[in-house]
Amino acid sequence: MSSVNGRPMMLELEDVYLSYHSSKATFDHGVHRVLDGVSLQLFEGETLGIIGRNGVGKSTILRLMSGILSPNSGRVWQQPGKTSSLLTIGLGFKPDLSGRDNALLSAMLQGASKRRAQGYLQEIKEFSELGDSFEEPVKTYSSGMRSRLGFTTALISHVDILLIDEALSAGDAQFKGKAEAAMKERISGEQTVVFVSHSEGQVQKLCTRAIWLEGGKVAAEGEVASVLEGYRASLV
Repeated sequence: MSSVNGRPMMLELEDVYLSYHSSKATFDHGVHRVLDGVSLQLFEGETLGIIGRNGVGKSTILRLMSGILSPNSGRVWQQPGKTSSLLTIGLGFKPDLSGRDNALLSAMLQGASKRRAQGYLQEIKEFSELGDSFEEPVKTYSSGMRSRLGFTTALISHVDILLIDEALSAGDAQFKGKAEAAMKERISGEQTVVFVSHSEGQVQKLCTRAIWLEGGKVAAEGEVASVLEGYRASLV
């Protein structure tokens, strides 16, 4: 197994291609290639930032990493025995169940026993700041509330790999600051993270390495400041 500075590889995409067919009834029908031979590696304890314009495949990569999507060709590998959770607004929540019941199910799906998952619930309720809404059906939640519930459940349930899709951008400024502080604390405690964001500032503050996607390919990867500088120059 590959490693960097003694840290084992947790996840790898190797020469991954993903395309889809749009309906012939649409103006832009045909084959659309989302990812075009993407390869990347994620190592234990690092926070990998993925940045790029809209539509370049950032969120798609997270769905491949989490197993929600499968590539047309190439390989997606996760270290056996490790748990991962995709944080995106409302993904996987059952709308008719309460926030409490969804948090319980999510924690159990991420590998916690029922007893351990139940032990997380009060902390999840308090950190997410949902108050009485924690007992209400998730279908009544705003997108920000769903994001707070998903972020907090994955953070407190202690999965091995956090896959974060703009989760820190939702909610008010006070919660955003608390979420960033919690992420920094977890990162210093060796959490492994993939973080997709439009916010260069968040990537700069939270990530230890960065990848810039352009046209379905990896345009640059490496030290965060250098990758962001190249990405900024491409926007001019």
